[in-house]
Amino acid sequence: MARDAGLEELLKEEIGQRPGLSEKTMFGGWALLLNGNLLCGARDDGMLIRLGKGNDAWALEQRDIKPMLSGGREMQGWVRAGPEAYGNDMLRKRLLLAALDFVEALSPK
Repeated sequence: MARDAGLEELLKEEIGQRPGLSEKTMFGGWALLLNGNLLCGARDDGMLIRLGKGNDAWALEQRDIKPMLSGGREMQGWVRAGPEAYGNDMLRKRLLLAALDFVEALSPK
């Protein structure tokens, strides 16, 4: 997988500056962490969003959003949004706000 610099910039702009935010290369792409906890990521095959177990059903009902797979296994609480989904400003913002709500409630690492 390759990184998607355009998507990375879009996510950084959307999330903005906040205490505890950091970046890291992972999952064959790029990721944002909040207080050491994974928040979201960007790869050439889509945007990764951490919504938390049991919090992803609404997202999976949207077009171009699928469960995140890692090593052929479904990652509970994570979704992958394709270009149609993350290109929709309102949906992208809703996904990011839901991810922030979940990750902000986690203990810092």
